[in-house]
Amino acid sequence: MATVVRENIELLNDKIIVKIGKDDYLPGFEKKLKEYSKTANIPGFRKGMVPAGMIKKMYGQSIYTDEVLKTVEKQLYTYLDTEKPEIFAQPLALDADIKKLDPNNPDEYEFGFEIGLKPSFDIAPLNKAKAVLHKVTATEQMVQEEIDRMLVKGGKMTEPETIETEEAVLNILFTETDKEGNIIEGGIEKESSVIVKYLTAATQKQLMGKTTGDTVVIQLSKAFEKDKLEAFVLDLGLDKDDKESAKKYFKLTIAKIGLVEKREFNEEFFNEVFPGAAVATEEEFRKKLKEEIEQYWDGQSRNQLHDQLYHYLLDETKITFPDKFLKRWLQVGSEEKKTAEQAETEFPVFSSQLKWTLISDKIVKDNKLEVSAEELKDSMKTEVMRYFGSMSLGDDTSWLDSYVDRMLKDEKQVDASYRRLVTDKLFNWAQSQVKPAEKQVTGEELTAMQHNHQH
Repeated sequence: MATVVRENIELLNDKIIVKIGKDDYLPGFEKKLKEYSKTANIPGFRKGMVPAGMIKKMYGQSIYTDEVLKTVEKQLYTYLDTEKPEIFAQPLALDADIKKLDPNNPDEYEFGFEIGLKPSFDIAPLNKAKAVLHKVTATEQMVQEEIDRMLVKGGKMTEPETIETEEAVLNILFTETDKEGNIIEGGIEKESSVIVKYLTAATQKQLMGKTTGDTVVIQLSKAFEKDKLEAFVLDLGLDKDDKESAKKYFKLTIAKIGLVEKREFNEEFFNEVFPGAAVATEEEFRKKLKEEIEQYWDGQSRNQLHDQLYHYLLDETKITFPDKFLKRWLQVGSEEKKTAEQAETEFPVFSSQLKWTLISDKIVKDNKLEVSAEELKDSMKTEVMRYFGSMSLGDDTSWLDSYVDRMLKDEKQVDASYRRLVTDKLFNWAQSQVKPAEKQVTGEELTAMQHNHQH
């Protein structure tokens, strides 16, 4: 009769030993042999009349091995289903010489498996987190810049004869020269587009009044503002890390002058930006636009606060892992087999992701953060409406329900939506546990905070 014994190897790492006797697997082996003898097609014998001895000689080893391993696996998972140990991934089989399995000499067999146990832990207390809510106040400059952007986006392109404003867009042929403007044979020659305001004040002055076909000679480092120089160095195929690149001279030949004629700033424009909001005056428009800008930055502030809480929970929650088991699982248990060196290199990121999974699962379970079927459906409907937002949905949106119903049959889509919603609930819960200090910052400062972290 089969027996299963569990032994401790080290902290959070156990060994399960499955022992089986002849009575556990021989009946199944003999049954399989009979089934083969009834279905095997062997030249010289009628179907179903192949001698059992021949079947055993031809297929016995593989059938015997499969039956023994199947019996061991059944015993292992029966034990796991009964005892329900909290384990990581799947048990890892310890080395076993299956070549010793001999159908002519049935015997008792013993197989070992290694399991990694999930640790018990406490979530770091969020009321001790020193969180900061970075607030951005929408300024009149932000409002004006957004208005200018929208007016330009909705405007039309014109082709003036001369360069008269820093907003002009130039199609330019860059030809590499020496300091005196003599063309270098075999040098760089490339067409590119440049907005005049990206150039230094001195270079802008050189270009004002120029027309198509006119030329000027510039040195890259003196022609472009510092924050734009690197992009143009790369665009010309030069090495941005080579200090000599920015010292090169080029003749700029103006191929085309373009200028966006801004659309009119009037009530028609107001209604296009805020349809149905009954915005009739510039004052009302600016007020509503400011509210929208602040809503955007409030959302970014929450995201950044959630990022702080993520790192606090990850850094301050103490969890011990069965490192040796997990590294071995990375090598042989994951879909892509890895070397010991690869597993060692990847383990820090892997264990960090695993740690967050345990933390988030515990928060969701302990606080009953559930996503209802109705919430899932409403979320998908919102996503569809956002996707078609730029198109006219018309008055009849009854088609949305059938469209979303089809989406709900896609397991991957449902899983992605569920994970997003439950993650939102998790961080909203976490935010409710803290009283962050508020700090005024600029939009640029908040954006920099978001770009300078990695999960």
